[in-house]
Amino acid sequence: MTGVAWLYPTPKGLFCEPGDFFIDPYRPVDRAVITHGHADHARPGHANVLATPETLAIMAVRYGTSHAQSTQHLSYGEPIEIGGVRLQLAPAGHILGSAQVVMDYRGHRAVVSGDYKRGDDPTCTPFEPVQCDVFVTEATFGLPVFAHPPQSGEIAKLLHSIRVFPDATHLIGVYSLGKCQRLLALLRAAGYDAPVYLHGALTELTNLYRRHGQSFGTLVPLAPDMKKDTAGSIVLCPPGSLADRWSRGFGDRITGVASGWMLIRQRAKQRNVELPLVISDHADWPELTQTMTDVGCSTLWVTHGQEDALVHYAQSIGLNAAPLSLQGRGDEDAQ
Repeated sequence: MTGVAWLYPTPKGLFCEPGDFFIDPYRPVDRAVITHGHADHARPGHANVLATPETLAIMAVRYGTSHAQSTQHLSYGEPIEIGGVRLQLAPAGHILGSAQVVMDYRGHRAVVSGDYKRGDDPTCTPFEPVQCDVFVTEATFGLPVFAHPPQSGEIAKLLHSIRVFPDATHLIGVYSLGKCQRLLALLRAAGYDAPVYLHGALTELTNLYRRHGQSFGTLVPLAPDMKKDTAGSIVLCPPGSLADRWSRGFGDRITGVASGWMLIRQRAKQRNVELPLVISDHADWPELTQTMTDVGCSTLWVTHGQEDALVHYAQSIGLNAAPLSLQGRGDEDAQ
């Protein structure tokens, strides 16, 4: 695998040898640099964790304050040196606090994207392309079929359904970290100012976003005896709740899911989703291909997603490209 000899995959995850640290390791390690707070990247049990302040706050909410023996926060653009490696974090645009890991060592620069997107998201700092020699990119939606529509149209679709079916409860499945808060912000930006009901599993992380400066208008934690009061309203819940016992008792309802996977109509049909909202927190194919050009890399490593198609495309435009084939990364189905 071409690139830099000092950064390579191991059974515990991607390892920077001179810095003696792992990036998003999926087994406990002594030193971990974490790109963002989703569970397939941020896991408890490491001895020492470095991440943005927001990611550390997310990990503390999800895993408790003792999720690591020690933590160190690093703001975007703040450089530190570890074992001769100059390390800094750059915005990834994925969720609150998400970061790319930028490493400079002996005249070469490698950037690990983590998960990222390039579409507008008022709840997190936008993605910034960083010039580099080696770029490690995700490929969750790494197929040409994934060209996600403008999110404004998907929000308009939801608001139109509320106008057409004013007596129905709109149950919308959203991932608890990132998607829930983004959808709330987009609804408010579109002028929807009615109270929004939240499933209990969404409240803690939404409150964390509020503590970091986000304003979502009036939110109502949904108690079991309130379900009949939600006619004509939006209720946000984890996608899995749409099919379990929790969803009973709402009366007339319309179910939706906000996810990049909703572009695949058969997938929406299999899940009995009546209102598929194609809103993704991952880069789609045009964003993935544009980014490899924007960062000016000569080597591209592709991981956790549709690796083969993106590798083939990169090779067709003259890049040294290879699949990284890291284990332990999920599709984050609801994103």
